[in-house]
Amino acid sequence: MKVIQTSLPGALVIEPQVFGDARGFFYESYNEAKYIAAGIRMHFVQSNVSRSSKGVLRGLHYQWPNPQGKLVSVLEGEVYDVAVDIRRGSPTFGQWAGVMLTAENHRHFWVPEGFAHGFCVLSDHATFTYQCTAAYDAKADAGVRWDDASLGIDWPISNPQLSEKDLKAPLLSDVPTERLPTFTP
Repeated sequence: MKVIQTSLPGALVIEPQVFGDARGFFYESYNEAKYIAAGIRMHFVQSNVSRSSKGVLRGLHYQWPNPQGKLVSVLEGEVYDVAVDIRRGSPTFGQWAGVMLTAENHRHFWVPEGFAHGFCVLSDHATFTYQCTAAYDAKADAGVRWDDASLGIDWPISNPQLSEKDLKAPLLSDVPTERLPTFTP
């Protein structure tokens, strides 16, 4: 397993060791002992799968309180995945990191607690999986607008399909401070 630090401390790209031959391939999508040995500690309580069509953008989502860390990957297709640091007081507040996740590159992206997360689908469809450190909490469910100019995310699509919830998401500057996670060094 190879761990790659993104421009945001704590947001990591994980490349599993893939074993392949003429029959196909095998890799461990998660091995707690290997993650701990790499300095990554996480405990999952919920696992989700979504399927979306080309041009769909989901995000930028987060939970507060009761934050979720997410280990995400693509089982089928191709997505551009983004994490945004929204922790009040963080030296990287409002900064983002993006990574291409595909069924072919087998990469995983670790989005730590306190970060907003979103992705857009670049292939005809994509099947996306999330392992979460906290269960979904409707009362804590929140979001930030995907095209917030203050974030400057360089999405590879310009006119995405969005849910009603994502269309109504506020700009980061309009989120009340008590609805944002706090940075803890």
